[in-house]
Amino acid sequence: MTAPKSATAPLSASNVVPFVEPAKAVRDSRPLRLITCGSVDDGKSTLIGRLLWDTKAVKEDQAATLKRDSGSQNDLGLPDFALLLDGLQAEREQGITIDVAYRYFATDRRSFIVADTPGHEQYTRNMATGASTADLAILLVDARAGLLEQTRRHATIASLMGIKQFVLAINKIDLVSYDKAIFEKISHDFKELALSLGVRHVTAIPMSALKGENVVYDGRAAMPWYDGPTLVETLELATTRSAQAGAFRLPVQRVSRPGESFRGYQGTVAGGSVKPGDSVTILPSGMVANVKQIVTFDLVRNAAVAGDAITLVLDRQVDVSRGDMIVSMDGQPMTGLNFDAHLVALQPGGIEPAKRYWLKSGARRQRVTITPVSQLELSSGKWKPHHETLAMNAIGKVHLSFDEVAVFDPYEQNRATGAFIIIDPDTNNTVAGGMVTAKRADLGGIHREGERVLLSLPADLADELMASEAFSARRDDVDIRRVSAARAADILDEIE
Repeated sequence: MTAPKSATAPLSASNVVPFVEPAKAVRDSRPLRLITCGSVDDGKSTLIGRLLWDTKAVKEDQAATLKRDSGSQNDLGLPDFALLLDGLQAEREQGITIDVAYRYFATDRRSFIVADTPGHEQYTRNMATGASTADLAILLVDARAGLLEQTRRHATIASLMGIKQFVLAINKIDLVSYDKAIFEKISHDFKELALSLGVRHVTAIPMSALKGENVVYDGRAAMPWYDGPTLVETLELATTRSAQAGAFRLPVQRVSRPGESFRGYQGTVAGGSVKPGDSVTILPSGMVANVKQIVTFDLVRNAAVAGDAITLVLDRQVDVSRGDMIVSMDGQPMTGLNFDAHLVALQPGGIEPAKRYWLKSGARRQRVTITPVSQLELSSGKWKPHHETLAMNAIGKVHLSFDEVAVFDPYEQNRATGAFIIIDPDTNNTVAGGMVTAKRADLGGIHREGERVLLSLPADLADELMASEAFSARRDDVDIRRVSAARAADILDEIE
């Protein structure tokens, strides 16, 4: 037997090999938030479970429990990866996903927060909740079935929620003998759907989530015809939404007065950046001031960006309250009494037309009246006129009418200042979530909604017009909104 070399052998120039540190991949410090969606039994939970397993995100005790609980789930002797996500007893019994399950995993290049969302139509609201914070959507399709109605539904909802990056995971490709023609047909059909939704960034990947082919490790042995990226490689290169690129936004959560010599306005920066000396506007009052100081819990800073929790000190005494918003002077949000929005009904009672609700956005809560205009027909992806109650899980276009001036950004520009929830004042339940799309004219005039026209008129004039024969003949084309008598004079002045 050859004796092992001594660990303490003397070093010389002839036997020393210079140490070269291996090159490291550049790590993106921003986690990517993503969702999986698609029809029932397409393999969403299995895919995420496989991701967690192959990226070593499953702890030893979890792995032991998984192997114990899996039983004989498949002919390959592999664990039932879906059990890593489906934690509710009802989910395990029925083999479906009911609630949104969030999981964390990471690679050498990036960290990820993934949401496994339900596939059943009755849990559409849960899927919309998961999509509301995501940067990317993985839409699963069973290679044997192709695109289904639920796939189209989830793609439509994801695009409405502002997601512009899709991964089409054509799963169970092994069950169609790795047929390239089937992959190309499904990929082509989905990309046409995505284009109709305004989504141009689609990556189609053939995979077997159960076997792990093209998930973390490539599946070239079984699919030599596919030379594209794996799912993980695609996720590592995806982009995140950056609120830092927009204008400065600070929704005020608290006014800090520890002593008479200090007054600060606390909150989390919801967009852009700010530094001492910047001029800002306080909304909705419109008062102007300059930033004197930016304070955090342990130091004074010379700048702050989106996501930072700060206390902002201004150079003069101004009236600022919880719920106000401090914004940059050169890039202000929309202000007004009337806005257009998309809304998802979350409770069995739905959203009733003309009922007054509480709307909460950030720290601001206001009275609002909601007028449904149209509803998304989920089977076709088209908007249909709808002026009645929006039932639970329905997605509608609505008009928001406020008693006091409201402040929003379009949701596509800033999720934090463009999103809101609706609270029923009778029960205090959150009954809907929504996204502001545009501002409406505050006073009178004509507004077009698709092929319909909305007229805003004083109450007496509105009643007279609605009773006329001319209006009866155009009832399907025109909507009339009554405004208060207090504002009638302003409307007439504008018309003149």
